[in-house]
Amino acid sequence: MSNVTLSHVTTVITTHGRHQQEEQVAIETPYTVALNDEPIGASMVLPIGLAEFGVGFLFGQGYIRKPEEVREVIVCPEGRIAVYADVVSTQPKEVIITSGCGGTGKIPREMLEGAFDPLQECTFTIDELRAFITRVQQISTLGRETHCVHGCGLWADGGVRVYYEDVGRHNAVDKVLGAILLGKAPVRGAIYTTGRLTSDMVLKCARMGIPIVLSRTATSSLGLAIARQAGMTLGAYARADRLNVFNAPERIIG
Repeated sequence: MSNVTLSHVTTVITTHGRHQQEEQVAIETPYTVALNDEPIGASMVLPIGLAEFGVGFLFGQGYIRKPEEVREVIVCPEGRIAVYADVVSTQPKEVIITSGCGGTGKIPREMLEGAFDPLQECTFTIDELRAFITRVQQISTLGRETHCVHGCGLWADGGVRVYYEDVGRHNAVDKVLGAILLGKAPVRGAIYTTGRLTSDMVLKCARMGIPIVLSRTATSSLGLAIARQAGMTLGAYARADRLNVFNAPERIIG
């Protein structure tokens, strides 16, 4: 057993009979996120990249906005992520329940309101898309072992800067956003997620300033509307040799 999977013997039943087979099961663990010692929310997560998740979660809930606000992150073994940041308030916000699961299925109403800041401009080539998808497939051993996780990575400066997996697609994206806020990756790049691009997924990336967001699957109508409003390049059905660009295809070159 690793820190993110456990072994379980299953009975495989087919038309030819049955046999025993060992499988790897992704570990799903509840974690509470606290800001300046005030509990903000909780989610079921894969117990890896937890500091990044905590900071990204708080960004998605509208509490943290800039990297310089984060002072310290402490991951406690009893299921608590304590984030200390220079923020004005930890008071509960008016939220909208989204299509997500757990605590990350909520976004503050204020994130939907107001104009978007200019995105951090960059371009992305078809060759980079091929390299990005190929590299993600190499990295994602947990996905092949468990078939139970989503992945999210960020490509910048000619390579995959960060890549995270989680049982929830929102959590995986939050981990990448948290990595950006913790200085582990730049905003000026392309995000790829295995999850669908619903409104909250696109909104959080737009508010972060990420110019290109790609998915292995599809986008929803509101996800597309937010991408249009923000001027974001939104791509779906991403494969090593193709991409359906729903908005702002000019950033995809070559």
